[in-house]
Amino acid sequence: MTRVAVVAASEIVRAGLEAVVLANAEVVGTFVDIAALEQRMDDAPPDVVLLDTEAETEEALDALHRFTREFASVFVVLLASSAQGAWAIDALRSGARAVLERDATAGEIAAAVEVVGNDYFVVGVETMNELLPTVTRIERATDELPVERLTNREVEVLGMLAEGLGNKMIAYRLGISEHTIKFHIGSIFGKLGVSSRTEAVTLGIRQGLIMI
Repeated sequence: MTRVAVVAASEIVRAGLEAVVLANAEVVGTFVDIAALEQRMDDAPPDVVLLDTEAETEEALDALHRFTREFASVFVVLLASSAQGAWAIDALRSGARAVLERDATAGEIAAAVEVVGNDYFVVGVETMNELLPTVTRIERATDELPVERLTNREVEVLGMLAEGLGNKMIAYRLGISEHTIKFHIGSIFGKLGVSSRTEAVTLGIRQGLIMI
């Protein structure tokens, strides 16, 4: 079971996030800030830190970068006012594995913790496009994309999209949540540079990622 530390300045927010996480993971502690967590890392090291950020500042990025550099095996899920834009991208570059909106649903937060705990990133399509080199969709379609650009699980999901399966059936077949499937599909769209299932399947077939 994934071990999670909850970090938030607000006591109410900490309690709410702890309740969300407890449904599918073990909470090893709640902390008012990163500095407080750092002092207790030897006592109960987490696998994932769920970090609520009240202000998107350079200081917050510095603290995030310092933490992820010192504790490289601990992955951070960040809650911020916006999961898009320059600050969110800087947060990912500073070591966050996921950036979600602060008003994300309980299901979205739980799914992000699960995905990140399994050593994945959670990145929206718009943010992924900002992080990847700028290439037109036509260029993507004609370039040889290596299979390694998609993980084995993403190739599985892409194959099931080619079968015409919905998220619920894919989740049932793979034994994971629908929210996790949504994150995988978003990652596939971002990596292939597409915006629909049809485009993803078409490009996947053209590049030899899947066969039908």
